[in-house]
Amino acid sequence: MPVSPAVLGLHIGGSKTHAVRSDAAQGDPAQSDTRAPGGTGVEITEASANLSSVGHQGADAVLRRIAASVGGGIEAVCAGAAGADTPASRAVLSALLTEHFPGARIEVVHDTRIVLAAAGLDVGAVVVAGTGSVAWGRNRDGREARSGGYGYLLGDEGGGYSVVRDAVREALREYYAGLEPGTLVKALMSATANVDALQLMDSFYAKPEPDHWAGLAPLVLDLAAEGDPAALRIQAEAAHSLATLARQVMGELGLDLPLVMAGALLVNQSQLAGAVARKVSLEDPSSIRILAQPPVHGAVELARQLIRN
Repeated sequence: MPVSPAVLGLHIGGSKTHAVRSDAAQGDPAQSDTRAPGGTGVEITEASANLSSVGHQGADAVLRRIAASVGGGIEAVCAGAAGADTPASRAVLSALLTEHFPGARIEVVHDTRIVLAAAGLDVGAVVVAGTGSVAWGRNRDGREARSGGYGYLLGDEGGGYSVVRDAVREALREYYAGLEPGTLVKALMSATANVDALQLMDSFYAKPEPDHWAGLAPLVLDLAAEGDPAALRIQAEAAHSLATLARQVMGELGLDLPLVMAGALLVNQSQLAGAVARKVSLEDPSSIRILAQPPVHGAVELARQLIRN
């Protein structure tokens, strides 16, 4: 039986890096073996190698550990990276990957592109809500469009950090209105070990890392699912922001494209995903889907295409 080339897919997010080595052609059952280091189908999760989050040295250390874990013989690597927006940032990451995987074909793309590939699509639109938020798409003519994904200082509305920031704002609103903290605010203060809204605000500024606060977004959205009024307002605002991103991309590329929703908030929070789908308001609701497998598998497929092409 011929041996398939070994490829590596990477999904480099704001809080972690997901890596999958595959020695099998697409659809080969051997691909599901994720046990043996250096063997067929090695799968690991590491700290983030996002350059904007951890810097050159931090990314280098993470990629070094991944290279040691997945073993040698990698012929192609595709990395889908959050924040890989400019040729310069992609070139830096490509250089690091070339160092750790010498001789391999290397491609660095924005992480929205691997989402589309993970959904088994060549054309379509993607809206992602994780730590941040972004929408991207490509139509049948090969034209691409993007909306959002500017980072927590300039945008990312509807992402996890934004959701929790709105919850902190709710705490301050209630405090200065002289109201007793509501259910959402009490839960947030308990989760962060703060005694009141002012201490919560100090904590928010003292530790501004987006991934730290984004991790509390499920707390807010779970309370929305239970009917808490403040959490429902925040969820509605998040859904509006995410639907706006998707509509902007589809307005440029064609409303007949399928839409894939991805990222932890949309995959794991069905009420938020449903609200986004309703607000996008496509004529054919069946063309909206939630990504059924981790985005890293799209990076694996794009790495295979590097070899085939």
